[in-house]
Amino acid sequence: MVIASACVFNNYLDRGIDRKMARTRARALAAGRIRPVAALVYAAGLGAVGFVVLGLFTNWLVVGLGAISLFFYVVLYGIGKRRSVHGTLIGSIPGAAPPVAGYLAVTDHLDTAAVLLFLILVCWQMPHFYAIAMYRYKDYKAAGLPVLPVKSGMRAARLQTLSYIVLFTAAAAALAIAGPAGYIYLAVVILLGAYWLFIGLRHYHLSDDKWGRKMFFASLKVTVVLSLAIAAGSALP
Repeated sequence: MVIASACVFNNYLDRGIDRKMARTRARALAAGRIRPVAALVYAAGLGAVGFVVLGLFTNWLVVGLGAISLFFYVVLYGIGKRRSVHGTLIGSIPGAAPPVAGYLAVTDHLDTAAVLLFLILVCWQMPHFYAIAMYRYKDYKAAGLPVLPVKSGMRAARLQTLSYIVLFTAAAAALAIAGPAGYIYLAVVILLGAYWLFIGLRHYHLSDDKWGRKMFFASLKVTVVLSLAIAAGSALP
């Protein structure tokens, strides 16, 4: 409910931008199917109920993380993506929060594993969203959003994508060394990072939009296998 609240608030703020982008102009607020005031009431209601549920059934660490993430996503990311090339990085912070919230709900304390889980998800999101920005370049340019491919060029986007994949692999591997995951998990994530990097290098010759699509779909495969590996990591040696 808290995530849905942030999403609705974001759609309210972005309705003008969404009308300029092919992939978002059919959204309910952008298309005028829902009145803005109704969306605000709905978003506030979702957030209020969501925080009550978290307060009653989890702990204050989760409630605090939810509040910080909501603020980051709606306010800081809402401003950042319009004004700075670093908007993607700002948005990755609340984007990494849900799995960490689940971990904190179970453990009831902040530890190294929680921090590593956060870093893993941040480093995964950056190549994922750079890939979207590359193959949806025209949309972002039309909307005037300073994403990396628009602001700094496609070469910079490719190089940062590959760099973040290396960082993702390192953070994921660290979860086995300093966290609860075991050696089988470690082998899986090293292979996973190598696969993602291999896809990027093997298809580096492709046009920017095609390379972006390749990297986007590879990122989806990576997150599915990563999630399974993390889930099994605590039960396996």
